[in-house]
Order: sequence, then C-alpha cells, then structure tokens
Amino acid sequence: MSKTENLNNSEKEVVAVTKHGQATIPKRFREKLGIEAPGKVLFRETEDGEVIVEHVRSPSEMRGFAARSEASTDRPATEILTEKREQDREERDADPSTEK
Repeated sequence: MSKTENLNNSEKEVVAVTKHGQATIPKRFREKLGIEAPGKVLFRETEDGEVIVEHVRSPSEMRGFAARSEASTDRPATEILTEKREQDREERDADPSTEK
C-alpha cells in the first residue's frame, strides 16, 4: 500500500519495502523519469545526505547517442583501433633508432 503526500510543492509517496529490499516505484514517478519495466535506476547520495533516483538509459536508448554529439563518428571502434595500430607500426618501422 502506498500513501501520497503533497507538502511544500514536492510530491512524496510512501511505499512498502519487501523483506528482500524491493520497492515499487510509483507509476507517476516512473513516467516522470522515463523508466520502463524492466529497467534500471541509479541511487546517488549528495553531499548533504539526500538520495537522488535517476533513470539509467538502456543500450537501445543510447543507440545513436554518439551520432548526435559533436565527437561523433560513424566508424566502428575496431576499425579505428586497427588503423591506429597500423600507424604505430609504420612509425616504429620508419624510426631508425628503434631496434628490432
């Protein structure tokens, strides 16, 4: 059972915690945070002791995230690493001070 309170312009709801430490996040808070079941949340404690609950994005939600940022690339990481290793190898082979 839950109990809803609205004090000081902040919404609060009391929920039960099972003996296994499980609690149900009320629907309106899940909707507000964009949490879908199954999903994950992050509990974070601030310096003043407040506990903050944040939505953790799933890999499917993150898809395309890098493409929207300025540091985006549409090349796979393995391709970039292979290219970098090849450059390092060429530089090493071209450097006469490097002993084999």
